[in-house]
Amino acid sequence: MFKNLTIGQHYPVESPVHNLDPRVKIIITFIFIFSLFLIKSFTAYLVVVAFLAVAIITSKVPIKFVLKGLKPIFLIITITFIINLLMTPGKIIYEIGFIKITEEGLKQAGFMAIRLTLLIMGTSLLTLTTSPIILTDGIESLLKPFKRIGVPAHELAMMMTIALRFIPTLMEETEKIMKAQKSRGADFESGNIVNRAKNLVPLLVPLFISAFRRADDLAMAMEARCYRGGDNRTRMRQLKIHRGDYVAAFIFVIYLATIIISRIW
Repeated sequence: MFKNLTIGQHYPVESPVHNLDPRVKIIITFIFIFSLFLIKSFTAYLVVVAFLAVAIITSKVPIKFVLKGLKPIFLIITITFIINLLMTPGKIIYEIGFIKITEEGLKQAGFMAIRLTLLIMGTSLLTLTTSPIILTDGIESLLKPFKRIGVPAHELAMMMTIALRFIPTLMEETEKIMKAQKSRGADFESGNIVNRAKNLVPLLVPLFISAFRRADDLAMAMEARCYRGGDNRTRMRQLKIHRGDYVAAFIFVIYLATIIISRIW
């Protein structure tokens, strides 16, 4: 399960999407998330699918690798689908006992499931096509204007990037601990959901110890390299807006305009 997690991973390959300025990709990602909540019809989702398809093909990231990231949240999508299916009132199309499925519930359930799927696929492209160092520089650059009001831009950018970077590492560590516990007779698969949750409790102590140990090693490594934060820090790669960034922004503006028009109409 955890090995399928793609959030926080970087897929190194040469592509136009990888070469985009990280600030452009971050802004596009946030507006993309906002655009999903503007959609009111299934037809508009075809525009989102077309936009994501173009982005994935251009990024040269295998579609199987992107879809693999949906496996860990499949249970969340399923639960969201069932809740909306059974809890939305409206015209009843199927009824058995206390279970009632309405036409509005079926529509809302499909709507939310598609939204969550496209949301995960769209946001995962940001980390898949941007290395942690470049992502840190992009976040810091976007937060620079807030320095005037005392916001520690570099520190926030560093913390956010380290958190994203260590998601796959912690998941891999969890996988190793689970295998070690299974070899000692632990059972994480049998029983209901409550019992499975209780069986996961013994994983927390070694996982937290491992996380604190990694954090301490990272802090020592940064101190050994004389890391002193963002003040007077130089960069090997300076962020600059190129022609490809304007092209990407123009394509995204067309996509966003299409979504807005579909909502109005």
